[in-house]
Amino acid sequence: MSALETAQLTAQFIGDIPSNFMIDPNTYKRGSELGFQGMDFYVGGRGGALGDVDGRVVAASFFFFNPQMIVDAWNSSLNVMDRRSAGNEFARCAHAWAEQHFSDAIDFDRLASLLAQINNNVNPAGAPLFAGWLSLDKPQTPKSRVIHELNALRELRGAYHQAAILATGISPREAVAIKTPYMLGIYGWDSPDSQAEPEDLPTQDWQQAEQITNQLTGKVFEVLTQDEQQELVDLLSAITLL
Repeated sequence: MSALETAQLTAQFIGDIPSNFMIDPNTYKRGSELGFQGMDFYVGGRGGALGDVDGRVVAASFFFFNPQMIVDAWNSSLNVMDRRSAGNEFARCAHAWAEQHFSDAIDFDRLASLLAQINNNVNPAGAPLFAGWLSLDKPQTPKSRVIHELNALRELRGAYHQAAILATGISPREAVAIKTPYMLGIYGWDSPDSQAEPEDLPTQDWQQAEQITNQLTGKVFEVLTQDEQQELVDLLSAITLL
């Protein structure tokens, strides 16, 4: 198995599995308990990995969102808790979700080790959320370690995708409209009716950006042997949720 094939075969798992904790009601219940309102916990928690920075820095990292929405949410969460603590609270929600929803079907300790081997050997250039997430408090149990390392890899692949989107000339809003048009409002953008119709969107450019993303992500898997890459794919594909 080539590293590019590994990137292609793991892309959906990397993108989808960690996203579950970000949309889980228990995550936002915890955010409310801490004093956050609405999406402020998502912005303050995920962005908290960057530390005490200006909201425009967070907006730059939250590439696909309307920048003003991110700045407003970041500023409104300023007095809830310090940024670092918010990042760790958000990470603990990921860990709690994994403990509750991962079945015991696979060797999570082995998967966590493979993921850590990848992340520990990555040059973090151009991926601030990846680097920030890895600097947060690390969990000890295998399932929590897997979601922690997997979300770091999600942030890394996301950063590569952002670079690829820019390189192909697609705007962040267009990228959302192509991939998940039903999420435009969540990302703070106008509905498709007020902008370009779907047939006018640069879908071929987006497909090129996806290919570039896989090529860039594939490089990070080269730290694993071909057998280890196959093992990684097998373990990720065998994850089942309760």
